[in-house]
Amino acid sequence: MKRTKIILFGLIILWLSAAGAFAQESKIVKTDLSQAEIDRIVKAFTAKEGEFRDALTQYVFYRNANIQTIGMGGQVTGVYRRDSFMSLGADGKRTEKIVFFPIPTIKEITITPHDIEDLGGINPFALNPSFVSLYNFNYVGKEHIDELDLYVFDVSPKVMPDPKSKIRLFSGRVWVDDKDLQIVKSKGKAVPETKQSRYPVVETWRENIDGKYWFPAYSTSDDELVFDSGQAVKLKMRVHYKDYAQGRSEVKVLDEDETPPENPAPSPTPKKP
Repeated sequence: MKRTKIILFGLIILWLSAAGAFAQESKIVKTDLSQAEIDRIVKAFTAKEGEFRDALTQYVFYRNANIQTIGMGGQVTGVYRRDSFMSLGADGKRTEKIVFFPIPTIKEITITPHDIEDLGGINPFALNPSFVSLYNFNYVGKEHIDELDLYVFDVSPKVMPDPKSKIRLFSGRVWVDDKDLQIVKSKGKAVPETKQSRYPVVETWRENIDGKYWFPAYSTSDDELVFDSGQAVKLKMRVHYKDYAQGRSEVKVLDEDETPPENPAPSPTPKKP
C-alpha cells in the first residue's frame, strides 16, 4: 500500500506543476542485466498489460479531456473539452455518457471522440498485448522516481506498419516497477504517421487500483504537429482518469451531432463493492 501512496503523491505533484514537473526526473543509471533477465521482465510486464485491459472492462470511471491549440505568444486559440462517465454495457462494450461537452472552438485540426479514446493515436495503455511480437525492447537502465526504482525500456516497432493497414504501434519509452514488474509510466507516440495524420508525444502516469491493477490516471502532451503542407499546430492536452470502481451502468452514447443537456443530472457516484 505504501508503494501505491507514493505513486499517487507523485501524480498530485505532477498535476499541480503541470508539464514542468516531468523535467525533474533523476538520471537513468545503466545497470547490467543478462538477456535472460531482460526477456523475463519484458514477458512479465507485457502479460500484465493484457490482464489490465481485460480488467478495465469491468470498471466504471470518469474521464476528463481538455485539448487546446496554442498560438504565438502562448495564447490559447481553441479548446476541445469533453468530460465523460465511462461504463460497461450489457453487450460488454465500453459506453460513454457525456457529462460536459461545450462546443469545441479548435479550428486548426479536427478532433473526434475516437481521437480522445486513442489519445492522439495510441491507447492510454501503451502496448497492445496482441502486438507485442511486433516490438523491439531495448533495456536502457534504471531510474529512481518518487522513491520507486524503475526499469526503463525503449520500445520501437521491428517493422514500420503500412499506413493503409490502419495498425498503429507505440514508439517511445516505458518505466516498469522493479518489484511488481508493471508499467507505471509511458511516454511516446503512435506510428506510422501519414500526410493527414500526425500524433503528439503523450506521457501517461498510472495509479494502483484495488491493490492489483495499474490503470491510467493522467495523460499529458505539449507538442507541435507539423504537416506536409507546412502547417504547424502547437497542441496542449491534459486527460484525467478518476473514480475507478467495479460496476456496470446502462448509459447512452451520443452521436457527434447530438447535443447533451446543458445541466445534465449527475451520474451516481460509482461505489466499490
